[in-house]
Amino acid sequence: MINSTNELEFSKEEIKSEISKCTSLTHVEESGSKEKSICLNEKNGYQDTVYVKAANIFQGIRIEKAPDKVLVRYGSEPVLASPDFEDEQSQRLSYELAFSALKYQDILENILIDSCFYPNVSIPDALTSLVVVMLYDFQDRKFQSRLISDEEQSISEVQEVENLLNSFKTKLAAALARCRIKHDALSIYHILPETVRKQEQRASTLPLYAWVNTCKISPEVVCDDLKKEGYTRVKSAFDFECKSFCVDQHCSDVLIFPSHLKSELLNIELCTDYKLLFQDKSRSLAVHSVKTLLNMDDDILLVNMGSWYTVAHMSTLTNQSTSKIYVCGVKSQTKESELKDLFTNMGCKNIELLHENFTDIEAKDQRLQKVKVILLLPRCSGLGVSNPIEFILNENEDAELLKDHSKGTIAEDKLNVLVEQQYEQLKHAMQFNKAQAIVYCTCSVYPEENEVVVKKALELGVEGNNKVQPYSIFLVNQYAVGFCFSNPFCYTLMFCGLSPPVLPLCSAKEIRSSIDKFFKVEPSEITNGCFLAVLTREAFERTLMTGVETT
Repeated sequence: MINSTNELEFSKEEIKSEISKCTSLTHVEESGSKEKSICLNEKNGYQDTVYVKAANIFQGIRIEKAPDKVLVRYGSEPVLASPDFEDEQSQRLSYELAFSALKYQDILENILIDSCFYPNVSIPDALTSLVVVMLYDFQDRKFQSRLISDEEQSISEVQEVENLLNSFKTKLAAALARCRIKHDALSIYHILPETVRKQEQRASTLPLYAWVNTCKISPEVVCDDLKKEGYTRVKSAFDFECKSFCVDQHCSDVLIFPSHLKSELLNIELCTDYKLLFQDKSRSLAVHSVKTLLNMDDDILLVNMGSWYTVAHMSTLTNQSTSKIYVCGVKSQTKESELKDLFTNMGCKNIELLHENFTDIEAKDQRLQKVKVILLLPRCSGLGVSNPIEFILNENEDAELLKDHSKGTIAEDKLNVLVEQQYEQLKHAMQFNKAQAIVYCTCSVYPEENEVVVKKALELGVEGNNKVQPYSIFLVNQYAVGFCFSNPFCYTLMFCGLSPPVLPLCSAKEIRSSIDKFFKVEPSEITNGCFLAVLTREAFERTLMTGVETT
């Protein structure tokens, strides 16, 4: 029998009052932000397949606790076998649901215990992850029943868990109410770490950045087409209206949209035909920085492809030249075939795919003797990103990153592993004697992954080079503001911002007062965090400044 006795010291009146409020884990944004919260009464739940996929994702990323702190037992295998994602939307919904359950894992587990759902309900450990993700959605719907389409194919395990949760509806709601009272919180959302709450607030307002595929269409034509579709062009992201856009002030081929327009935009011809592609601005800054360093026939080596968007954007910027873009680490023949078809459809013709990992390629490799610039986008903590789901899906990152984002910090041992990988890749890049510049870019807020690892690699370069020369102030045409400083390194550091900012990414005063002379942007309501450094050989620097090639 299920125990229905209320064991906590709250009066029935208090519990009834709290239940009536239907306190939800979903939060309303802080004052000062635009209120975009969806009316919870309109939430109807997900398809059974989304619950299963979300449970499988959660199973792989959930926080494992010490044996003496385990409240709820999970299985060790995938919850249920499920087919591949039907489309991008179902994939995104599954990740979002899994991430929400992860952020509130402790609270959800306590609710299951406090309500006596566990241990009184007999259910296999293998289904616990399904219980947790479905409980998150259940409370998010104010414990209202899910509307199920007659056309939807049901999954028996999902139906079983849903029936069990429904049978505990009142007790689960009471446990949620007690949790809020216990923490004296305005809402359960306020129990989350402050860093996580700030991240959620930024994610809710972060505009969409999209670059124009100039292999197919010009930015001017895109703007005209958008106007014909009813979009209004405004001066900046601060002038956004319901259906508007603006041109980025740093990258002329990048457009910015209000965040709520994404679903609508994805269905217009500009996006379905690969003419307009959504991607974080940091990647556009990186490829534009590479472009400023190139001559017409210089090749590029791209380390850690991550997203094919970055490769394609680099291709569009070099479409009018004879440059080739070499991409490392495409091991699967199937993946190679898929990418080639995709790049062909996008009009990208100068991409060469390499099977080897970057660190396995020798600096004297004959294929790469014309490579002038190396673009290094190392795997990083990604904690400068406000919406980790988009980052994972767009950049083909590991869902494990969600563990760190759920807490707003990264474990020291994990950070050390990432830093060592970044250092090894940067050190290897510096061994390519024919290369004259390296663009290093992360989405991390940790100095260890940014200026610290760059300085360490530069110092190593000094130790093995007796022909070290000092640096001077550097400027790379209209895009880059170069700040070189006297330092006995054989590579130089350039502060690679783009032309004096109009949007408040970083003011000119802040650039000039920077101690480390790196391009750094903190996460904000209009942009993700970004770190970017450009390293150039001293002879190459003179060439860029004078236009006269030196040997």
